[in-house]
Amino acid sequence: MAISAVQTHLSPEEYITLERKVIPDVDTVRSEYVNGKIVAMSGASRAHNLISINISGELRNQLKGGGCETYKSEMRVSTPSTSSYFYPDVVVVCEEPRFEDDVFDTLLNPIVIVEVLSPSTEAYDRGEKLLHYQQLESLKEYILVSQDKANVERYLRKPDEWGYTSFRELDDLLPLTSIQCELPLQEIYERVTFPESKN
Repeated sequence: MAISAVQTHLSPEEYITLERKVIPDVDTVRSEYVNGKIVAMSGASRAHNLISINISGELRNQLKGGGCETYKSEMRVSTPSTSSYFYPDVVVVCEEPRFEDDVFDTLLNPIVIVEVLSPSTEAYDRGEKLLHYQQLESLKEYILVSQDKANVERYLRKPDEWGYTSFRELDDLLPLTSIQCELPLQEIYERVTFPESKN
């Protein structure tokens, strides 16, 4: 998804009120909230949508009947320690979901977050957003998925640091150890056509 910073400063409460006025399926722009600033998120490409749906579908199938729930792109995640709000492409929560209030639209305890990278969001997803997500005690794995080539990156929480692994072959399996799942890259990239590389 493309992003653009809007220089309006709002309180977290003002942001939530504004976001809850958005009509799903009618309003196409959602906004994230970082350090008092609104960050507008625009529509996603075909590849971005396919990858998000492939991942959420695979996770739903593998987690069905267990104690976890999978959400795709409309579930807002709060990082209370940094007073920020984000819309990950895919989110998994296990055990009892905790929400910010009784509207149940702002999740506080994700265990896995997936972001599909776009040219306009890659630096944001790898940098500032990663730092915010790492403040969530519940978060065990943060996954970044490229849409223009086979490349999936996993940040895994360890006792004293975050481990990093990348997967670059379509025959690879992405292990999500925190939820005991494996995602084949073939499934993540099903029906996705990569741009031809220029030699």
